[in-house]
Amino acid sequence: MSLKKDKQKVLGEVFDQARIESFLAYQPPEGVNRDFHLLEKAYRGMTIDSFISFLELFKQTGYDLNAVNPDGSTLLQIVQQHHNGTAYSRALLDAGANG
Repeated sequence: MSLKKDKQKVLGEVFDQARIESFLAYQPPEGVNRDFHLLEKAYRGMTIDSFISFLELFKQTGYDLNAVNPDGSTLLQIVQQHHNGTAYSRALLDAGANG
């Protein structure tokens, strides 16, 4: 299972700390690693600044930046293939994801 299309610009929604923290409560679909699902939801729904804040919280909570999807790919591997994923890829690497 891979993300279907490249990152699109996120507009309009304000992400305060409570909103960023709320992303940790999402439940994954059956058969999808929880940590990967949380990372994917954040990537899909946040601007880069909010995503960086989310990654700090994600790590502090003890979640795995290198979690894999059902196909065995990490979010970093997927994001690196996206034309508009460069800043998100850098944020994942800076947070400690394996490149």
